[in-house]
Amino acid sequence: MSQNQNPNESIKDVIITIVKEQKPETASQLIEFVQKTTNLSENEIINILNQLEAEDKIHFNMKQEKTFISFRTYLFSFESAWYWTIIAVALVTTLTVFTIPKDWYPLAYIRNVLGVIFVLFLPGYAFVKALFQKKVPVKTSSESFDTIERVVLSIGISIALTPIVGLILYYTPLGIGLTPITLSLLALTTLFATAAVAREYLAKSNTIQQTY
Repeated sequence: MSQNQNPNESIKDVIITIVKEQKPETASQLIEFVQKTTNLSENEIINILNQLEAEDKIHFNMKQEKTFISFRTYLFSFESAWYWTIIAVALVTTLTVFTIPKDWYPLAYIRNVLGVIFVLFLPGYAFVKALFQKKVPVKTSSESFDTIERVVLSIGISIALTPIVGLILYYTPLGIGLTPITLSLLALTTLFATAAVAREYLAKSNTIQQTY
């Protein structure tokens, strides 16, 4: 590699060579080949694959791989740990809200901390994860969400979603109360998180072909 060559362009050349010579049948298989050749993480490789697709050098066929693991298996794999973490935190928060009185200290502190996370982070994070898995919807310094971008956007969307949920409940027989708001946010978080893990599974089961 020449000194003036962009390292990212060199990695792209490596990936194109791997596609031509080793002919991986799936995205996951291609990522494995690239990881054996480079020191890049899976997310870094996915970002470069997205760039190559945008440059029309490779493209993805939306054809599910027959030998890929089932959704059930993927759901209980390590890659879906984030999903179960979100669901667990949401369920534990709901349980503490209904079982720990707000003036029962010091356990009330745990209730309050979980409540803040539940209201101001989890719904937005699950929504962002479902809607924007890789590419940032606005122009930033990176083509993928870094931790700070995802956290800030998650908080912002959560702050927007919570009043909307309250407004909808206000015009229903349930009304605005602790129980309907808590259960509604739990349902939204679960729905968005499930949609996100389903999209993630479908993305990992796509096949790759070289554009000539």
